[in-house]
Amino acid sequence: PKEVYDKDHAYLPHSALLDFEEITRLARLFVAHGVQKLRLTGGEPLLRKNIEVLVAQLATLRTPDGQPLDITLTTNGSLLARKAKALREAGLRRVTVSLDGLDDAVFRGMNDVDFPVAEVLAGIEAARAAGLGPIKVNMVVKRGTNDQEIVPMARFFRQHFDGRIVLRFIEYMDVGASNGWRMDEVLPSAAVLQRLQAAFPDTPLRPLDPTVPGETAERWGFADGRGEIGLISSVTQAFCRDCNRARLSTEGKLVLCLFATRGHALRSLL
Repeated sequence: PKEVYDKDHAYLPHSALLDFEEITRLARLFVAHGVQKLRLTGGEPLLRKNIEVLVAQLATLRTPDGQPLDITLTTNGSLLARKAKALREAGLRRVTVSLDGLDDAVFRGMNDVDFPVAEVLAGIEAARAAGLGPIKVNMVVKRGTNDQEIVPMARFFRQHFDGRIVLRFIEYMDVGASNGWRMDEVLPSAAVLQRLQAAFPDTPLRPLDPTVPGETAERWGFADGRGEIGLISSVTQAFCRDCNRARLSTEGKLVLCLFATRGHALRSLL
């Protein structure tokens, strides 16, 4: 929130952040203990200078049985068009793009950003052209703010990109206890599914099997094969029991939950 992270906020100096070699060293240790997937996220990871160098370093890692890792990245898409090719060449496999609506006013209102939806869509197209995939698009649904964009988003991604974009709807929630969220702003995934089923009566959505253990999204596919959606019910159907994720913060703390207020300091151990 800008009222917290304004121009006067004291951000960490660059020297306090893990450098790429430290990140890669920690990743190598976790991979040795069974980690098979690495996700670069944020904040906005493409703001990190020379992020493709880190991707290239991580892409050299192998599992104990010699397999390459699943390396992916989550981005708001603002810099993706200019970075997609270099990221793919560095070894990035997949990308997830955050997009909370197709209407510019709604999009800017949700995210308080100064770039248009067209830039995000251009980034998605650039990622597709670069060979990154499958591409996923995440829409956080906030009741009364952008829930009117649910059906237009589904219709758009069915009609464009050959229906190969996986569109995922995420229940609005606070992350890090800083957003002052309320339950009346949450639109349950069940209601999202009902809206989609009503909007596409001739091509109903059918449940799909999970692709990996601990998957957070409930998968649904359109009956005509043109597109897939995911429902992430982070509030109404919390998936803590099957959680298999650990997070390494930019200053080197191991955090095991999005709601954690403290982490385990690993940088000092390096």
